Amino acid sequence: MITTYQKFYRETVVPQLMKEFQYDNIMQVPKITKITVNMGLGEAVTDKKIIGNGKEDLAKIVGQQAITTLARKSIAGFKIREEWPLGCKVTLRRNRMYEFLERLICIAIYNSDTIINYKSI
Repeated sequence: MITTYQKFYRETVVPQLMKEFQYDNIMQVPKITKITVNMGLGEAVTDKKIIGNGKEDLAKIVGQQAITTLARKSIAGFKIREEWPLGCKVTLRRNRMYEFLERLICIAIYNSDTIINYKSI
C-alpha cells in the first residue's frame, strides 16, 4: 500500500529534482531511507519502571516496538554506569516510515503550527 506522501514524492518531487539538478538517472535523486525516533529517559537511573513506560509510550506513538538504549560508558557526575538502560529508540523504514511521516506532518506539526499562530494574534 502506497501512502499519499510516497505517491507525491514519486510522481511530483522526483521529476522536479531531476529537472532542477539535471540528474541523468533516477537513482541519483535523494530520498528518505529511514526515520529514527528516540527518547532519552535520564530519570530511569533511579527508577527502572520508567524505561518500560517510555517504551510503551513510544510504541503507541510510532506503531512499532521500541528497543532499549544502553549507556556506552560510566559517568560518575551523572551517577550512570556502563550498560545501564537510559532510553529507547525505534527505526522506521519503507511503508511504516512514510505512514509515520504523513501522520507527523499532517497531524502533529500542522496542529502545533495553528496553535502557535492563533496564540500570536
